[in-house]
Amino acid sequence: THRLTPARYGPLTPSWFSSTQLYSLPKRLACYTAPVTTDPKEFPPLKPPRVVLSSLPERYSLPARPTASAVVQDAHRQTGFLLGQELATFDSAMNLQLRIVAENTKARGPRAAAMFTLGSRAFSHLADACTLMTYGSYASCTTLLRTALEFIAVERSLIAGRFADYEEWFAYAVSPDRRDAALAIETGRYKAASALIADERLGTLYRLMMDLSMPHFGSTVLLTAPETGLQKIAPSFADGAFHLGWAELITGWLLLLAREQLAAAIESGVFTLSETLASDCQAIQRDIRAALGNKRRCNVEERDGRFLFHNFRRGPAGQPKRVALG
Repeated sequence: THRLTPARYGPLTPSWFSSTQLYSLPKRLACYTAPVTTDPKEFPPLKPPRVVLSSLPERYSLPARPTASAVVQDAHRQTGFLLGQELATFDSAMNLQLRIVAENTKARGPRAAAMFTLGSRAFSHLADACTLMTYGSYASCTTLLRTALEFIAVERSLIAGRFADYEEWFAYAVSPDRRDAALAIETGRYKAASALIADERLGTLYRLMMDLSMPHFGSTVLLTAPETGLQKIAPSFADGAFHLGWAELITGWLLLLAREQLAAAIESGVFTLSETLASDCQAIQRDIRAALGNKRRCNVEERDGRFLFHNFRRGPAGQPKRVALG
């Protein structure tokens, strides 16, 4: 006696259901008998679901003035005053992403699903990191930026492989789990860390984001006690005070990742761009390159296995200093 046991349908046996129930099952399941197996990919996939974009925001707006403490309000004010041009460029880059999606709402298939879902998460992480940065919550930005970078890296990896990995997952992505009366969604684990580490453009940023977002002692001191010197370590406890060095760094990383996200959307082959939209994307790429090329900003370079921070200072009147993390 064989059991009818695709893993996605739970353990079914002839005594488990009546003949009426048998005929109500999907044909490929009702007609299939085989020894027990735990790999759902050994069975024919169900008909894949349709991909339909359900909604998207009309536009992205920079964070509004917070109704928090005076310290946080001051951080928001100084960020807008000192980095207003960079924030305006970031605003434009984010809205260009929305325009690309808005012009391609009818895109269908697994490749569209990949770019819609991964792009949505990267977009939200960048938007949330910008909000936290303007509120002086610099330590919280690093995790969001690292995760956004990982989503962008996955997109780039899928594009390079013609979405083969995603299409293989998509064929078995959603199915009924009759054992638990639930909708079964395959996890589809995908890690891009190795590709990121070897990436010439994004590898340094990924290694830095890993160090800053992990609970390492030195990076924690740098984020919570940026005025640390040889004589004392003076951490602030979640006060949200403005720090020009961190604000410049995070704004630059936001611009860099927004540029990479735009590039991934354009290079994916999923989206069709109008002539005007394509021209606007090229213009914003030039604006971002100009902003990132300003050497007066706080910046970081990787040198001899350490990260060297240049022009690191609390405010515009402060004395710039260099800090080596490693």
